[in-house]
Amino acid sequence: LRCSCASGGGLVQSGGSLRLSCAASGRTFSTYALGWFRQAPGKERDFVAAINWSTGSTYYAESVKGRFTISRDNAKNTVYLQMNSLKPEDTAVYYCAARRTTAQTMSITSRGNIWGKGTLVTVSS
Repeated sequence: LRCSCASGGGLVQSGGSLRLSCAASGRTFSTYALGWFRQAPGKERDFVAAINWSTGSTYYAESVKGRFTISRDNAKNTVYLQMNSLKPEDTAVYYCAARRTTAQTMSITSRGNIWGKGTLVTVSS
């Protein structure tokens, strides 16, 4: 299984929106979770959101609940992250990830993740 480069990043003003996307390929994903993580300069890579591919159930970091929405398109094998009401503290490189696990487990640990290449999101104040 491979995750392509995440796309959709860029520069946006505080309060703005962006949608990230990431295509996965290589196998069926019925037992996989796909998710998004982010890494700000000088910080560790943190969990943002994850989705169970088969059920569509989702998990979010507290810091993005109510602002970000993760979704997937089964036909396109693509996972999306809709980011609204962006804040300067959302500035980071965003990475998509896949793992044969549940979204809940992915929210707890990133061990075993298959990573895509990141995309930079910069939110100006």
